[in-house]
Amino acid sequence: MKIYADNAATTRLSDTALAAMTPCFQEVYGNPSSLHTPGQQAAEKLAAAREIFARNLNASPRELTFTSGGSEADNQALRSAAALGARRGKRHIISTKFEHHAVLHTLQALEREGFEVTLLDIPPGGVVTAEQVREAIRPDTCLVSVMFANNEIGTIQPIAEIGAVCRQAGVLFHTDAVQAAGHVPIDVEALQVDLLSLSAHKFHGPKGVGALYARRNVPLTPLIHGGAQERGKRGGTEDLPGICGAAAAFDEACADLERNAAYLTPLRDKLIAGLTAIPHTVLNGDAVRRLPGNVNVCFEGIEGESLLLLLDEKGIAASSGSACTSGSLDPSHVLLALGRPHEVAHGSLRLTLSPENRPEEIDYILEVLPGIVSYLREMSPVWDELETGRRPHLI
Repeated sequence: MKIYADNAATTRLSDTALAAMTPCFQEVYGNPSSLHTPGQQAAEKLAAAREIFARNLNASPRELTFTSGGSEADNQALRSAAALGARRGKRHIISTKFEHHAVLHTLQALEREGFEVTLLDIPPGGVVTAEQVREAIRPDTCLVSVMFANNEIGTIQPIAEIGAVCRQAGVLFHTDAVQAAGHVPIDVEALQVDLLSLSAHKFHGPKGVGALYARRNVPLTPLIHGGAQERGKRGGTEDLPGICGAAAAFDEACADLERNAAYLTPLRDKLIAGLTAIPHTVLNGDAVRRLPGNVNVCFEGIEGESLLLLLDEKGIAASSGSACTSGSLDPSHVLLALGRPHEVAHGSLRLTLSPENRPEEIDYILEVLPGIVSYLREMSPVWDELETGRRPHLI
């Protein structure tokens, strides 16, 4: 049995997305910036794709800028808000300790440029509060950036409440919605979001395509200079096939939100119940306030890398953290922010489901995993010390 349970890393391109992309390779292949008929045909497709994103986000098409993905969108959002703040004499930014590295590394770069950054602590359940944000806002705060749903532990943040706090304080609010878009409802007006990032390959669209929502009157600072594409906000000819595939995938995902959540949530909860029944295992993040398909646990006494290799031998593709840092031997910064000790954080497993996963696949995972955990623990000198009392259990 071959099971793909790493959908937070990337998803399979949907048939709907592929069908939307195909004509753009050899039929509607003009440059959307050209004035001739082939170019205007391409421009019409580009406009239609922008309209699809805008409609599903309750935004205006002019508020959407297409990017190469979520990381670029995060970078542009943060740098744009920082530039605007600097012009107003405000150089303080608030974020959290468990953001994606596209946000954290950009903030580090801004610190080197003279900005001050406050990273909020993460409560044990993995959900920050609007009150934390309210208490951190200062007169010189120019931006708050809090991710919509965490990419590792799947916890959904109180975006509407944080948005209300920021709007009341007159501070721009950005949310990295890469993991949330296409999986939970997003209404930028109701959420009072000023900037929002998303990436197509997280909801069965193509890789290399993303979008940045910027509320009207929030100026964007271009990261890529060139032509006048994207209304001067991002130079370079638009990836029309990718954008059309992304729009089709997003439209389909948003139409199926409730049905997909109703299908995935019981599978997720069955996995959580089965895995946490293994002794000395802990769920990371709130059990309810999390994405429908996200399961993240820590097994004490084992290494996540070994676990992934043995799961792969059994035909199960999973992850031990963010795909962007899968080559690192360091424990997840997200789990450390939750308060997990280093030795526990090393034993993490992330299983992320899509509607393509079947109930029998969950049964197979629960059949295979306990044996693998036991095997790895039997081989571990650390586990022997834990079981004989020479070292105290942490879970």
